Amino acid sequence: MGEQVLHRGSCHCGKVQLSIMHTPDLIDMRECNCSMCSMKGFIGFVIKADALKSLEGKEHLQEYRFNTGTAKHWFCKTCGISPLTVPRSFPEGYNINYRCLNRDNVRSATIIPRDGQNWEASFPHLNKS
Repeated sequence: MGEQVLHRGSCHCGKVQLSIMHTPDLIDMRECNCSMCSMKGFIGFVIKADALKSLEGKEHLQEYRFNTGTAKHWFCKTCGISPLTVPRSFPEGYNINYRCLNRDNVRSATIIPRDGQNWEASFPHLNKS
């Protein structure tokens, strides 16, 4: 698993604060082209639920679901920024918005395109049909 460090982040207004444990090398970030991610500019990486060490200001989050209703898109009610989601591809974890993290202890970051417009074809192992 390698070296783990504490990363902190927030929404724009700071009412929602989070901290996660992850490597300083965030090499598995995805830029998804689905309607939701492309419109909000979300560039994320998935973590297991236990890697989320704190989430303060939950009462400031508004949830939005669409399509299958599996993914939980959370937005700050004040500033509209989405620091994390529960992704359809990994509903037992979180997708962290890299753009919401402080980058003081990030050594490297690579962005990989993801074809979310064709979700079923991109994640055939998750399709129940």
